[in-house]
Amino acid sequence: MDLDLTADQKLFRTTSKKFLDNEAPLTRVRELAEDAAGFDRDWWSRGAELGWAAMLVPEELGGGSVSGQGLMDLAIVAEEMGRLVTPGPLLATNAVIAGLVHAGGHEETIERLVSGEAVASWAVYEPGAGWRPDRPAVTARAKGDAYVLDGVKDRVEAAGQADLFLVTAQTDSGPLQFLVDATADGVTVVPSASLDLVRRFGEVRLEGVEIPAAAVVGSVETTPATIERQLQVAVVLQCAESTGAVDRVFEFTVQWAFDRYSFGRPLASYQALKHRFADMKTWLEACHATSGAAARAVQEGSPDAAELISVAKSYVGQRSVEIIQDCVQLHGGIGVTWEHDLHLYLRRVTVNRALYGTPEEHRRRIADILEV
Repeated sequence: MDLDLTADQKLFRTTSKKFLDNEAPLTRVRELAEDAAGFDRDWWSRGAELGWAAMLVPEELGGGSVSGQGLMDLAIVAEEMGRLVTPGPLLATNAVIAGLVHAGGHEETIERLVSGEAVASWAVYEPGAGWRPDRPAVTARAKGDAYVLDGVKDRVEAAGQADLFLVTAQTDSGPLQFLVDATADGVTVVPSASLDLVRRFGEVRLEGVEIPAAAVVGSVETTPATIERQLQVAVVLQCAESTGAVDRVFEFTVQWAFDRYSFGRPLASYQALKHRFADMKTWLEACHATSGAAARAVQEGSPDAAELISVAKSYVGQRSVEIIQDCVQLHGGIGVTWEHDLHLYLRRVTVNRALYGTPEEHRRRIADILEV
């Protein structure tokens, strides 16, 4: 992710990698493919003990990170999780935490999320619509000191496991976000099919869900900035994860090319394949560079952070899929079998490409930013 890691960050990377290798190897991922939950809550709690849900939270609220650069440290975890196609609500929960911290308040909820006691997910997508968090179709109608929510959210990650949903909804004054308990009256979660074997999604139906004013996150005035903060965090983690996945696939594909012989020579010795590997390596390094630049810009609150995260998503979202598809071709027939791990990685980066804005949507976003 970042070539200039501190000694503490290097140790943290090693510790995270060892934990993931022991607790969530690819064999475990394949086992969880048949599990409706997609991940183990106890496992996530142990990850929370390592600080995976605390890095975006100020120390006074029980958070902190090894280097003091929470998002950079969290991106290290995301990259290592990408290398193993690890399950778990790292992105979903931290996107919600980022919004709660930015908006202020909800200290008890943040504490529950940091400890791993609760899991949260951002309910922002709606059926038949692309990335448009500023134009929600779900409505929030004021009713005295409360609000009544109606509508449907889909593509909600970990919907079946989440205890809380951060729902974007339209009020008379503009978009606003609400914390909705998954067990509240009128909330129904319907599982959705997912290309990713262990990343579960669902549809969250809200039918006359009455919630108190205390569940409001921020205000109408601050909501656009809060949503932007959540998007930036989500894209940074997503790009880091996809880059980690591509990095691992490229490693074992190169090794395959040296081990596999054709006409008495290793595949890696053929000039045409050397050029293909060189192209993929160049694209991979660019993925690292754009992801790292975006993470640092968001970490430092740079004025061009919004532009850089869209640059990263548009590039990594497209190239990650292309590189892994190329690796499938280089493996030949075995690359398209169920037994090979390649498809696990291809599924993960393909899902990542589509969520939180497609590369095409982020290119349009860049154009809008540059127009301003």
